[in-house]
Amino acid sequence: MHNPSAGRFEYREGDALAVCEYHRAGDVLDLHHTFVPDSMRGKGVAALLAEEALRYARDNALKVEPTCSYIAVYIRRHPEYAPLLAPGH
Repeated sequence: MHNPSAGRFEYREGDALAVCEYHRAGDVLDLHHTFVPDSMRGKGVAALLAEEALRYARDNALKVEPTCSYIAVYIRRHPEYAPLLAPGH
């Protein structure tokens, strides 16, 4: 779920919360931090968050700065998102 007031995409299981945080500057989303609690690891939650964030960027004609290492690797593994990269990435 997108939580624009908190600047992040969220996935919740019970009390546990996984996030992909971003900072938006104009038409660029800096995806700078992804966190998945231990109780959710190994379930593809980080990939779900990455997918949601990248689809949001694509649907809103935004570019992406993947300063989060997980997001950078995700884009390398899913080259269909490479056109979203901001210049220099």
